Amino acid sequence: MADVSGTHLAAQQDGQRQFICGVIEGFYGRPWTTEQRKDLFRKLKSMGMDSYMYAPKDDYKHRAYWRELYTVEEADHLSSLIAAAKDAGIAFYYALSPGLDMTYSSQKEIATLKRKLDQVSQFGCGAYALLFDDIESELSKADKEVFQTFANAQVSVTNEIYAHLDSPKFLFCPTQYCASRAVPTVLESEYLNTLGSKLNNEIDILWTGDKVISKTISIESIQEITEVLRRPPCIWDNLHANDYDQKRVFLGPYTGRSPELIPYLRGVMTNPNCEFYANFIAIHSLAFWSRCCLDSKMDSSLCADFKLETENEDDLPAEFLSKNVYHPRVALKNAIADWLPEFFTEKEAFGPITKPQPQVQMVMPIIPIIPSINTCMSLTTTTTTSTNTRTMPEVNTTQLQALADVCTVSSTITPISNAVMNSLVSPTKVVTNDEIINPIPTTAACNIELPKKIPISIMPVPIMEAKSVEASVELNLSSEVFLAADDDPKSKLREEQDQVEHIDEKPEPVSSLSVDTMLDDTSLSPLSGGGNEPMECSSSIASQVSPREEETKLVADDVLMESVNDVNSMHVESCTSSPISNTEMREEVETLSLRTNDNDSTLVEFTSKITVEDLVLLCDLFYLPFEHGSRGLKLLVEFNWLKANANVLLHDRSAGGVVDPSKSTKPEVSEWLQRSEQFDRLCTNVLNLLIKIANCQNKEICHELYAYAWDISGALSLLNCYVKWLALGQFPQNMSSYTEGSYTWFSKGWKETFMSGDQEPWVFRGGLIADLQRLMPVDSGNDLFVYKLPEQPTANYYVLRPYRNEDEQNICDLCTRTYLQWERKLDGGSQIQFPFPADVANIVADAVVGAHLTLSPELCIVAHDQNNSIVGYACAALDVNIFQRNQELCWFTELREKYPKELCVQDSEEQLQQLVTRFVDQFHASSGNEVPEPCPVEVSGSFPAVLRAASLRETEELDSGIVKRLLTVLLAVLRASGCFGIHVCIAEQDVGQINFYSRIGFVEVYRNEAVKCIYLGRRF
Repeated sequence: MADVSGTHLAAQQDGQRQFICGVIEGFYGRPWTTEQRKDLFRKLKSMGMDSYMYAPKDDYKHRAYWRELYTVEEADHLSSLIAAAKDAGIAFYYALSPGLDMTYSSQKEIATLKRKLDQVSQFGCGAYALLFDDIESELSKADKEVFQTFANAQVSVTNEIYAHLDSPKFLFCPTQYCASRAVPTVLESEYLNTLGSKLNNEIDILWTGDKVISKTISIESIQEITEVLRRPPCIWDNLHANDYDQKRVFLGPYTGRSPELIPYLRGVMTNPNCEFYANFIAIHSLAFWSRCCLDSKMDSSLCADFKLETENEDDLPAEFLSKNVYHPRVALKNAIADWLPEFFTEKEAFGPITKPQPQVQMVMPIIPIIPSINTCMSLTTTTTTSTNTRTMPEVNTTQLQALADVCTVSSTITPISNAVMNSLVSPTKVVTNDEIINPIPTTAACNIELPKKIPISIMPVPIMEAKSVEASVELNLSSEVFLAADDDPKSKLREEQDQVEHIDEKPEPVSSLSVDTMLDDTSLSPLSGGGNEPMECSSSIASQVSPREEETKLVADDVLMESVNDVNSMHVESCTSSPISNTEMREEVETLSLRTNDNDSTLVEFTSKITVEDLVLLCDLFYLPFEHGSRGLKLLVEFNWLKANANVLLHDRSAGGVVDPSKSTKPEVSEWLQRSEQFDRLCTNVLNLLIKIANCQNKEICHELYAYAWDISGALSLLNCYVKWLALGQFPQNMSSYTEGSYTWFSKGWKETFMSGDQEPWVFRGGLIADLQRLMPVDSGNDLFVYKLPEQPTANYYVLRPYRNEDEQNICDLCTRTYLQWERKLDGGSQIQFPFPADVANIVADAVVGAHLTLSPELCIVAHDQNNSIVGYACAALDVNIFQRNQELCWFTELREKYPKELCVQDSEEQLQQLVTRFVDQFHASSGNEVPEPCPVEVSGSFPAVLRAASLRETEELDSGIVKRLLTVLLAVLRASGCFGIHVCIAEQDVGQINFYSRIGFVEVYRNEAVKCIYLGRRF
């Protein structure tokens, strides 16, 4: 990376003061570590930036415990940070957020605030900030007796603190910090006008733009707020902030702000991703932007002739070669080139992978990201079953505004408070202490019931050399915390640290939902614990009932439907056409070494380290809050095109009912098959990216990015498998009538509203991952998209695909092994040896899955590992009554010949002989313990399909979501075939299988006491 520390920022003068350009650590969630901050200072210096603000919302002495002084150990860390910033020429702004529970009229409170800042001043700090964002705007009773308005209270305290600190560099964050929060408008806001007229003019005011997270910031809007504040604002830029969504990280370039803004601003500071190492591009591109004075005026992500993976300076328009012209994609290209070496810097990371964003209270059904329905609001859709028309849901601005309005804490759910974290007691770790009680009063936390007292003896003695507050103001000692004189603060803190460092999340308990609950169309999303914070937007949501089953709807929630002609040709409407040129569609930049086995199964062979092309792909997958990168859009468009045009395959089947590419001559079929192969390559590229990240030498980067790559790779595995199933051509002509109706990226108005920036991005939870998942035609399947992250990065992976005839023996072996695992749990540890003798080698599989593989092989999905070994399967039959009739007529007839009644296994152990006898009796209808005959009408009426699924225990230990993914694809396949309910029948005493199916969302729907069996079912 070139050292540009001596570079002057363009147009950075406001009087005699330098343009502020830097980073705010101001997000919710796990703060950065001391070492990461020092690394940041070095990067800021090399990029020519000059400022850093320490303001981590959940670092406990910044906000929740703002009154508490720093201990000796904490002081050492903070002092070293300030010294490191000074050595790098970076202005270190120390920020406090006292507004949650401060009494502005209390001299005791003001004295406490002065004491805290005096302590920090002794550490060498020379720049400060007071933040009053994300708080209630109502004055307390005591404050109302002193101050006329909320603004007057804040101005009084801030001016007094500014004078007390001898007029240092000072930043102020208002409560109305963006246009959408100005009451009633920016120009008419009494609060903002009071700040402009009464706040000391040397104090700079922070502003986020039109929104909390603004897609664009215009010169006109800056001129407006400058007029009101009577000074140019300093932009607190949340463009790359991701603390409101655990599924999104933003790796796109700084955009939406022309460099022509610079003369109108006091400065720009970015408040970026929670993940420290994910912020290189955000910071690097901002630094580049700050040195420019002109804008290229070109679209940031979809310039058709601008391809980062192939471009060179000779190909760029002349205007891009000027160092004074800013283009986001050029900035991205330059940032990626400088970021790449960090992946090869050897660094270790300890502990399991954890997301840094605030934790949320999980509610069943869990919806952390919304699959095939909408994001935060109850939106219902309707589908017809006509074969010549299909409906497409619409969205309008009224609905999206409602979508934003409902993102608040529901009174029916008890939120949880954020954990108390400390980033100043270890250079490389953030310590979490669940024992420290959140002191924020209920009124300041949006009606969250929290304790009002802090227990004495929890925190170490603070260090302070300045004059005590007691000398000037009498304090109520009951509100302070002290240790006994003989307690050693350092040893006490170390003791706490050993006890409270991060631990793994507990596994989710098995849901005990009733059938009525499952069939109900209401479900709640998880709630964030921090109250009504802009970055912790909570919601309530309604899961959709199957379009065929839905009869009554609330008028307010109806989505306007647009009827369009069914797709009988390769023409696709403009809203679903690819934004990428045909030339690019045919380009195949191979970044993988692929090998193909005899079964034509494409496997990833890891042969290289991460490259620039890999990082380009990564950035496109996790681009920006209001736009997906070009490759992300390509994935969405290609899958939607393949699904919409799959009907062409129905007219080109071979005699066996499967499309034969070698015999196909129709151009539309060839095009479909070519694009499906290209989609497969795109998905394989993402999988290869995941493997490269897992093998990255810098394990700190690996830990921060792996979870996101793992999530999106898993989502693509679902879509890719579904496309491979479509390629078989085993679906009805009117498939679109069953699969349309879900609320997706291609619903009318959805992507336009998403990209407009009119809504805050937390309205669209989950980003590209959720948009991909929503394309799977599975409704009421929110729980299927909840996966436990791997505890450690792993290069092991599993691929889903439809069943092939050559898989039969592998599935039989897998079925037998998993059956024995369940049997051992059932009978307390029986040890039947596997494999069985040759004459009964497949007896278990013949009984459990043989009929499925023979009678409905097109409804079987398998998972295999990198060695192409089958590790899991999910099989189904569309109609249990037809299936059981055919099973009795065809399958059991064959089994009775294969396994005669008098079958005796020679030289076998007693337990094996008992197992064989049990199955032989079942085949010969002498025992009906396994599957009652016939299936009860109560089950077959609502849950007509029947399921068999299994996976190896060791596979689930590595990837606990493998069965959910198998089931998701199978349910999509069933839905495409016109089925909306599925069940399994399990012996009452088989607790292992009951737990297995309960974990993937099945609930008890019927119990047959006569034969001691339970029916578990689910809708989709």
